[in-house]
This record gives sequence, structure tokens and C-alpha cells, in this order.
Amino acid sequence: MADAARAAVLPHFRTASLNAENKLADGFDPVTVADRAAEQAMRAVLAELRPDDGILGEEFGTEQGSSGRTWVLDPIDGTRGFISGTPTWGVLIALADDTGPFLGVIDQPYTGERFCGGPEIASMTGPLGERPLQTRATAVLEEAILFTTFPEVGTPEERAGFERVAARAKLTRYGTDCYAYALVAAGQVDLVIEAGLNPYDIQAPIALIQAAGGIVTDWQGNPAHDGGRALAAANADIHAAALELLGQA
Repeated sequence: MADAARAAVLPHFRTASLNAENKLADGFDPVTVADRAAEQAMRAVLAELRPDDGILGEEFGTEQGSSGRTWVLDPIDGTRGFISGTPTWGVLIALADDTGPFLGVIDQPYTGERFCGGPEIASMTGPLGERPLQTRATAVLEEAILFTTFPEVGTPEERAGFERVAARAKLTRYGTDCYAYALVAAGQVDLVIEAGLNPYDIQAPIALIQAAGGIVTDWQGNPAHDGGRALAAANADIHAAALELLGQA
């Protein structure tokens, strides 16, 4: 599926002819022909190889299955970045059962990086070859690297929660969409804090980061696979420190 999505999406990246439609009447939520083509390509693979599984995709909705397993697809997570030409978007693929996601892939077609996590799998491939994934051991917020996509994070209340953590962190960065979660799994980043997510935004990162030794929950420490507020952390210590501050929101 990741190979099929790469083939569908790359011909549209950084092209002058790419147009984006706005899915929102109030605000800006872009979708492009590349988003739709990538999801259609992945669904075609599933129709051939896993016809009994369910599908939840951002662009084409839900297909019920009979196997008890569901593929959760975001064909381009970070379409704003995609139409801006930045290489921080990615293809998200998760496989979930009734307990939540247990297999996750974040694929960055332009850089050729693919991050995979699941049962007995935690590795990435890219320009430097294949490498294992392992989250960092940072234990205190004062040494943490923190990421989020939008500086405003969510509601004013949610932004205040984020800023309490950011005030303690060593470094805060913005605007990397799903790539920030991949960097948690790769041991480069300690925390990602976001709000207003959909299930297809977070399920692949959950499985990937958990396989690499990290933790992903909501801001109360509960499962986050239905979306909403998410806290991704490299380890239990840094998760607990961030959760204490976010819990005041």
C-alpha cells in the first residue's frame, strides 16, 4: 500500500499544475488530486489482498469488513505542507482491531523514508539504509524536544496547556505534521502534543511509537485512537511530566 501511494502521489508534488480544493466553508482544509489518488491506490491493494478487512480513510470514508480488522488510511497527512512544497507530509497506514491500532506505517515518499512499527517490528528505511527504531530516554522536561503542527494547537484552553509544557521544554518546533511522530519513534524528538485530531491522523503514529518504546495517549492518559487531543512521548517519565501539566487544561 505504501508503494502504491508513493507512485500515486509523487507525480503531483512540487508541480505548478497542482490545485487544492478547500473542504471547509469556514477555514482552510485542503484536498488535492494526489490525496484522492493515493487513497484509491491503497484501497485497490486492499480489495485484492485483504477484501474481508474494513477500511477507514480520510477521503472516501468507511467500508465495513468481516475480519474484525480495519485499515486506517490518511493518504497525505499534511496536505498544507504538500501544497507548500515542504517534505514533512506523509502517508499514514494503520491496522487496528477492537483494542486499537497495532501496526503503523509513516511513509515519506519524497525523501524515501519509511517508518514501520508493530509486533516484533520497529525499523525504518531511507537514504542511509535500514535502521532500528528506538525512542529516547529523556526523563525531564528541561531536556525535552517538543513538536506540534500549529502554534495555536487548538482552543485557547488547549493552547494554554501546550504552552505550559513548552515553557519547560528545551526546544519547541512547529509545522511538521506526521513527520514529528516519526521522529519520536526514531529517537530524535521527545514529545508531540496536538489537539483536534481524527482517528486517521493518529492511529499509525500510535502503533509506530509504541513499537519503538514510546507512549501515545490523550491528555488524560487514556487511549487516543479515536482522535481529539494527543500526547506522544518517548518514554513513561517524560510522558508523566507532560501529562501533569496538560491535565490542568
